[in-house]
Amino acid sequence: METTLFLFGGIIVLCMLLNRYIDKLPTPSLLIFILLGMLFGENGLFKIQFDNYQIANDICTFALIFIMFYGGFGTNIREAKPVIVHSVLLSTIGVALTAGITGALIHFILGLSWIEALLFGSVIASTDAASVFTLLRTRNLNLKYNTASLLEVESGSNDPMSYMLTVVFVSALLGSDVSVPLMLFKQISIGILFGVAIAYGAAAILRRVNFSMAQGGTIFLVGVSILAYALPTIFEGNGYLSAYLSGILLGKMYFPGKRDLTRFYDVITNLAQVMVFFLLGLLVTPADLPNTFIPALIIMLILTFIARPLSVYGVLRPFSCNLPQIALVSWAGLRGVASIVFSIYVVLAGIPLTYNIFDIVFCIVILSMALQGTLLPKMSSLLNMIDDNVDVRKTFNFYQEEININFNRVEVPETHPWAHQRIRDLGMPPETLIVLIIRNKNNFIAPSGNTEVLPGDRLVIASKKFENRANLSLREVPITSDHNLKDKQLKDASQYLNEGELIVLVQRGNENIIPAGNTLILEGDTIVVAQFE
Repeated sequence: METTLFLFGGIIVLCMLLNRYIDKLPTPSLLIFILLGMLFGENGLFKIQFDNYQIANDICTFALIFIMFYGGFGTNIREAKPVIVHSVLLSTIGVALTAGITGALIHFILGLSWIEALLFGSVIASTDAASVFTLLRTRNLNLKYNTASLLEVESGSNDPMSYMLTVVFVSALLGSDVSVPLMLFKQISIGILFGVAIAYGAAAILRRVNFSMAQGGTIFLVGVSILAYALPTIFEGNGYLSAYLSGILLGKMYFPGKRDLTRFYDVITNLAQVMVFFLLGLLVTPADLPNTFIPALIIMLILTFIARPLSVYGVLRPFSCNLPQIALVSWAGLRGVASIVFSIYVVLAGIPLTYNIFDIVFCIVILSMALQGTLLPKMSSLLNMIDDNVDVRKTFNFYQEEININFNRVEVPETHPWAHQRIRDLGMPPETLIVLIIRNKNNFIAPSGNTEVLPGDRLVIASKKFENRANLSLREVPITSDHNLKDKQLKDASQYLNEGELIVLVQRGNENIIPAGNTLILEGDTIVVAQFE
């Protein structure tokens, strides 16, 4: 147990430390974490033996719940509205077409039986939301014609169709007596029913219940995410569809604490993606990959240059989408974690297949990320699909939480220079605005220029907030009785600071002091330190 925890904690620490450097590489960061997992694996430097498909499946499924939920929660449906029909058709009919074309060509080229070939096509038919979202955000791909929104909704919503097709062909290969139309109907209808019901029920609770513990709403919604997958699955519905749909509906609703929830899910899904890709790299046996590399390469080429382009063209061309957009959407069909998870599901079903489906899909994912992911920014530029007047961040719900406004409180005692002055005479900076006056605790005033500020008022001031940059950050340091800076003048403080640090503010009680060289730092002060990298 201790060894497992050591490995788990060490992986998280290592991945987080490397992440800031990996993001600067031209290749998708998630590909690096797969390769890192292989480095730790049984054929790598650290020789860690891990071949438990069941544990891997459980961990990946659990992680995929949050990835799917946040994929819906983080998508700005208002921005995606012009292309929502295109996206839904791509994630349903497009996935079915991709699976069918890929399966047919696998049958004729590699000689697999029809059902086995269509199973392979179904497992790899969906695009990877984690990879697409990451590339759009980290590479700042501001695309024309709402293409970013189209890709986000499609990649976030097409896993359920791929999963349903996989279940159908696994059942067929197992010889199960199932009705395909009935299975698809149950998967879709139950998934939609639970997704809608859970989303509206959770929103109603979040609006009405005041959780007694800090971040109770966030913890509550973690449980909701899991239920959104588990409940429909129990009733033979599609849990991934339910989780994604409940995420979409909750993402466009208002409820208290949504900002904290968004930040939490952003962190937890990033961690889930990193851990899953590392785990999958650990699970694979690199020594076995050469045996399946050629068929994997053939399938990847079929998928990338024939099946995906034909299905995208067939879906988007009737909407009069131009060829550059169709070409870019086709190229952006990266394979990823969902396809590997579905391949593990097939392995656990115990079906004898011509090729090891996990190894095949693993190779396809690596090739897809390495080729399509690395060249996606270049392809966007070559196809003239970049629009500098578009901001890709607006396609995510969290963008509205990043509006550059901060609210501050100012108490006005009798001796304050603003007391008994009208707001228009205060000489406020142009980007600073008094938005609310609280007078006598229960009297709330929306001020105008003629409003007089009285002693005892509490002013709420809106101003542009400072955002930490990659090379500059601010932090607060409390001065305790044993702190090195206690009773030191600012001019002597540099020897106690790290290189690139500067004290920019001293907070003393209710007073904010802009420090000078002779400013004395006292016990109980809080200093604000700017750090330059």
